[in-house]
Amino acid sequence: MRSLLVTVVASLAVGVSVPALAAGGGGGGGSMEQSRPVDPTYTRAKSMIEAKDYRGALPLLQQVVAKDPKNADAYNLMGYATRKSGDAAGSLQYYQQALAVDPRHIGAYEYLGEAYLMLNRLPDAEHQLARLDSLCTFGCTEYRMLKTAIADYKAGKRPTN
Repeated sequence: MRSLLVTVVASLAVGVSVPALAAGGGGGGGSMEQSRPVDPTYTRAKSMIEAKDYRGALPLLQQVVAKDPKNADAYNLMGYATRKSGDAAGSLQYYQQALAVDPRHIGAYEYLGEAYLMLNRLPDAEHQLARLDSLCTFGCTEYRMLKTAIADYKAGKRPTN
């Protein structure tokens, strides 16, 4: 019986886990990947972000959300690319749009928390960490990444882009 319980718990944990985006910051994908056809423009934008061409990826992501305004992953990446381009304040609108489309988008909560730290808004970042804690039943990379970023912030290590 115990091995069955361990198997079920492990299966649930795998189903909840989302791989980190290679571009950094941990997160990226949505809370649950929705079954939608792969948009080649989105794929190209994601590759550009992984290559650190944040500004170049933004127009492509704008095309993606123009075609699919319910694409929370694209809004999340728009926020990420905007923040990594040096505009943390400008990124907030995109993370909030991602969360309006998908209120369980764990990548958006992590990235929003990181943006708040860049803006010296620690209580807001801690609020995002609390949301992740409630969404990540068995823990998740996004929770751990934001928790570490908050600890670093409190230790005097201020985040940059």
